[in-house]
Amino acid sequence: MTNQMKKAPVPTPLFPYWRGLSGWNFYFLLKFGLLWTGYLNFHALANLVFMAFLLLPIPNIRLHRLRHWIAIPVGFALFWHDTWLPGPQSMLSQGSQVAGFSADYLLDLVSRFINWQMIGAAFVLLVAWLFLSQWLRVTVFVVAIMVWLNVLTITGPVISLWPNAGAGNTTTMTTAGGGAADTVAQAAGTPVVGDIPAQTAPANSQSINNWLTSFYASEAKRQTRFPDALPADSQPFELLVINICSLAWADIEASGLMTHPLWSHFDILFKNFNSGTSYSGPAAIRLLRASCGQQSHKNLYQPAGNQCYLFENLAKLGFSQHLMLDHDGVFGNFLQEIREGGGMQSPLMDQSGLPVALRSFDNSPIYDDAAVLDRWNKSEDRTQNPRSATFFNLLPLHDGNHLPGVSKTADYKLRAQKLFDQLNTFLTDLEKSGRKVMVVIVPEHGAALAGDKMQVSGLRDIPSPSITHVPVGIKFVGMKAPHQGGMIEIDQPSSFLAISELVARSVDGKNFVADSVDWDALTSNLPQSAPVSENANAVVVQYQGKPWVRLGGGDWVPYPQ
Repeated sequence: MTNQMKKAPVPTPLFPYWRGLSGWNFYFLLKFGLLWTGYLNFHALANLVFMAFLLLPIPNIRLHRLRHWIAIPVGFALFWHDTWLPGPQSMLSQGSQVAGFSADYLLDLVSRFINWQMIGAAFVLLVAWLFLSQWLRVTVFVVAIMVWLNVLTITGPVISLWPNAGAGNTTTMTTAGGGAADTVAQAAGTPVVGDIPAQTAPANSQSINNWLTSFYASEAKRQTRFPDALPADSQPFELLVINICSLAWADIEASGLMTHPLWSHFDILFKNFNSGTSYSGPAAIRLLRASCGQQSHKNLYQPAGNQCYLFENLAKLGFSQHLMLDHDGVFGNFLQEIREGGGMQSPLMDQSGLPVALRSFDNSPIYDDAAVLDRWNKSEDRTQNPRSATFFNLLPLHDGNHLPGVSKTADYKLRAQKLFDQLNTFLTDLEKSGRKVMVVIVPEHGAALAGDKMQVSGLRDIPSPSITHVPVGIKFVGMKAPHQGGMIEIDQPSSFLAISELVARSVDGKNFVADSVDWDALTSNLPQSAPVSENANAVVVQYQGKPWVRLGGGDWVPYPQ
C-alpha cells in the first residue's frame, strides 16, 4: 500500500494583480495641484488610506471592478472633505434658508463656483498625464508624493503647503491701552499690558485651542459699567445705531468707495474693528449684547445677564427703545433672533406705505432707506421722550438683491453708492436740524465681494478676516463744541465692547453742551478685543499676527493667503 502524499496548494502570487491606480492617478494629481496653490484643506492620512484601498491587489476581476464603483462616491466625499466648502452639518443648518432663495439667485451662486482658469489648468494636467503615462508608471510617483505628504504631517492630520502659508517666524500683536490687566504678547521680550491674552506658545492646534479657551474665559469677566442713575445735570440726547448688512473694508476698497464723502462726517472711525461673525443674526445679537465681553457662537443662543444688553442698560437710565428695519425680518428668523438673543423687544416701526427700493434674494421687499430714516425723523413715538435709543438694521447690500422687476443681482457698487449718498445726506440734514444725536454706524459683516481661496464671492460660511474686518464710524450731531480737524482713527483691535464703552462714557449727554470736549479722554483706553470670529462650524483667529482657521472642530491650519 503506497502512501500518497498530498501536496499543499501553491499560493497564487499577488504580483500580477497590482494594477496601479489607473484613472485615479489624475484624481490625486489634481488634488496635489490644488493643494500646492492653496485651494485644499488636505487630509493626508485619509487620502493615504483611500489610496491603499485602491491599490490593494484583488485577484477576482469582478470584485476589482466593484471596488472602483464603491470608490467613486467615497472619492467624491473625500474630495469635498478636502475642500473649504461647507460641510454637511453647515449645509443642513442653512438648508431652510437656501430653500428660500429665488431660482435666479441660486443659479447665480452656482455660476460663481465655475472657475474657467482652473478648468483649463485641469484639462492641461489631464492631457499631460495621458501623454506621460505612455512611458512612465505614474502610480509610483503619485504614491511617493502621498507618502512624502504624510511624512510631513506626522505631528497632525491636516497640512497646508501653499507658498508662504506656514506659521514661519512668530510675529506678535502689540497694542497699548485697555481696561483689563491681562498681557497681550511679547514685544522685544517685554509683556505688553492690554485686554488680549498672551500668545507666546508656538503656533499649533493645541496652543491655539488653549489660547481660545483663555480668550473666552477672559471675555466672560469683561463688562461695561453704566451708571446706576444719570446725574441731575445730564443732558438728553438720542442714540441711533445703524447696523448695515454686507459692508467690510475689503468691499469698500473693491468697489472704489474709500473716498466717498460719507467718511468725512465721522468724529471717530474704528480702522481695526472685528464683527466676530459673518452672518446677520449672530452679528446683530453680538451688537445688542455689546456691554459684555465676546461670547462663543454657541453661547449667543443661551440667556445672558441683563447687564450685557446695551439697549437694556440705556432703558434703565430712561432711554426709550425703538426698532427699525428696511426689510420684514422674516428670512433666517432675523427678527425672532434679535428679540430672543438680543433682548430687543420694542415693536417694529410701521413700514406701511414705504417705497420699495429693492427685492431681496428671497424676493421679499427692501424699503428705501432714505424713506425709513425720514419716518424715524418724524416719529411721534420717538419724540415723546427726549432720550431715545434706536436700532436700525439695513439690508440693501446683501448678495442677491435686485431691482424690482429685474432678476439679475444689482451691481454692488451702485447699491453701495446709493446707500452712502443717502446716509451722507441724512447726516448733513441731521447736522442742520440742531438735534442732539449720537450716530453709530456699524456693519454686521462684509459681503465677501472679492472672495478668496477658501470661498467664492458671496459665500460667508467661514468668517474670514476680509469679511469680519468692518468700518465703524461714530458721529456726535448737535454738539456745542463739535470736533475739529481730522477724524479720530482708532487702530487698536476692537469689537463691540468698545462701542458700549463709548456709549457709557457719553450717556450723561454733557459732551453735547460742553464748551470744550476732551476727545482724548473720550477715546483713550477703550477696551481692546482680539480678532476672533466664529460661525456654527468655523472659527478664525489671529494668532501671533497670522490668521488661522478651524473647521468643524478639526485642527487649526493657516488661513490661505
